[in-house]
Amino acid sequence: MIKKLMKSIREYKKQTILTPLSVAIEVVLEVVLPYLMAKLIDDGIYQGSMDATVSIGIQLIIFTILSLFFGAVSGLYAAKASSGFAKNLRKDLYYKVQTFSFANIDKFSTSSIVTRLTTDVTNVQNAFQMILRIAIRAPLILIFSLIMTLTINVKMSIVFFILIPVVGLTLFIISRIAMPIYRKVFKKYDDLNNIVEENTAGIRVVKSYGLEKEEINKFEKKALEIFKLFTKGGKLVALNAPIMQFFMYLGMILISWLGARLIIITHSTELTTGQLSSLITYAIQILFSIMMLTMISVMLTISMSSAKRIVEILDEKPSIKSAKNPIKTVENGSIQFKNVAFSYIGKKNKEVLKDINFTIQSGENIGIIGGTGVGKSSLVNLIPRLYDVTEGELLVAGNNVKEYDVKSLRDAVSCVLQKNILFSGTVKDNLRWGNEDATDEELIEACKLAQADGFINQFPDKYDTYIEQGGTNVSGGQKQRLCIARALLKKPKILILDDSTSAVDTKTEQLIREAFNKKIPNTTKIIIAQRISSVQDCDKIIVMKQGQINAIGTHKELLKNNDIYKEVYESQTQDS
Repeated sequence: MIKKLMKSIREYKKQTILTPLSVAIEVVLEVVLPYLMAKLIDDGIYQGSMDATVSIGIQLIIFTILSLFFGAVSGLYAAKASSGFAKNLRKDLYYKVQTFSFANIDKFSTSSIVTRLTTDVTNVQNAFQMILRIAIRAPLILIFSLIMTLTINVKMSIVFFILIPVVGLTLFIISRIAMPIYRKVFKKYDDLNNIVEENTAGIRVVKSYGLEKEEINKFEKKALEIFKLFTKGGKLVALNAPIMQFFMYLGMILISWLGARLIIITHSTELTTGQLSSLITYAIQILFSIMMLTMISVMLTISMSSAKRIVEILDEKPSIKSAKNPIKTVENGSIQFKNVAFSYIGKKNKEVLKDINFTIQSGENIGIIGGTGVGKSSLVNLIPRLYDVTEGELLVAGNNVKEYDVKSLRDAVSCVLQKNILFSGTVKDNLRWGNEDATDEELIEACKLAQADGFINQFPDKYDTYIEQGGTNVSGGQKQRLCIARALLKKPKILILDDSTSAVDTKTEQLIREAFNKKIPNTTKIIIAQRISSVQDCDKIIVMKQGQINAIGTHKELLKNNDIYKEVYESQTQDS
């Protein structure tokens, strides 16, 4: 896992190496300061030597300045290294998500992916910075300070060897109890983000039903759960400070008492006043380093939970990828389903589609009709490999879709899905998602085919009109026509309209179909619709029932031979 994350350091290796190096130099200088203070007291002040006092004082100033300098340098390098690492990690995560198929996306909720890209990366960034500085600094101070106490007086250093394991064990127990609490928090973050995402996406529904209070209560309940978990963990971690202070003062009392006794008994032959003061300073450094190590263990445990969640995405293998030597050209729009079955969870007897067999000739107009949940959208999603078939074979232009380069296949198959998504930007920006190199003339031509040119020219800024995120400042019908125009700009071999004219009036829909027949006669067109009028002029109409094909035929043939089609037709025309 660590190895996987470290790949995101890349161009920040220099800062990553220089940070612990600067910290090590800072620690050495810092540990020498108490030793020099002891010499200042014993050889300068106590002996009454002004020369020694000035000489050691200058050394103290130099070492202090150097310590501050390397401390500032290590902080600067650590900030650059951790920020750069987080930047690269977010980029790697985002790029990886872009390679996911629908099946991969289904495995992770949107809110969970957002949490991993934001909160989890921030936690790992903080841990990385902590490792570079504190995780290097704390053990070095502990080791060097212990070495210095041994060089000063071995007997007195026994106090440290008794206190260190007691303090360490106490703080370790507290951190081990707190760790599981912090782990739970991240699951709650996913739930909280899910509520926020759901609420903002469906804010119009919430307001139309007047359920703002209920949504606020849901949010507050989840936020309260996070608050309680953090409070519970915080209370445990807060015990570190008083416990630390207790042992620190205990250590100072023991060292002061034992040291003073030793000075008096030996008449300063085994321990001097200056050495005693340095031992007290080393005691503070040692005990603080132990507290830092225990805090690091808590923070690293929290970040480990985040790191695991990040690596889950980085390790996820895209379920759909191009073949080793892929076909990069889709010759025509012919389609053939051979004994196709499909399951979202990949299990037999859990198929949403089964026994699918039919052939579409290039340039044909195909209608698909059926009740809600019979698998119409699932069927067409297989053509551009948004999902892969579970069983059987799907051919486009005579080749298995798995043999194509995924991008080439999707460039040849334009889909206007049920959920029409527009992005923040101008009308032109949105249209050019279909073809970034499209000229203004091509944009206008596509919009004329989709019957969108008329209402666009009524906007004050026409094609430069700004579209809000999600297309909130255009109507449902306008959004559908813009999405159709965007799909047409790809100049596809196959055009799939998945209930994409449901918000368009019948007259406009008729104009769209007529324009398609005249202007793109060689493009295979698949139209999923609820209205018989949307598909009755198609070359063939597929009637679906419970994940299977119930019948295939023309409008007249199905009216004569298929009860489902006849029932739908009569229900839609009986009042006209």
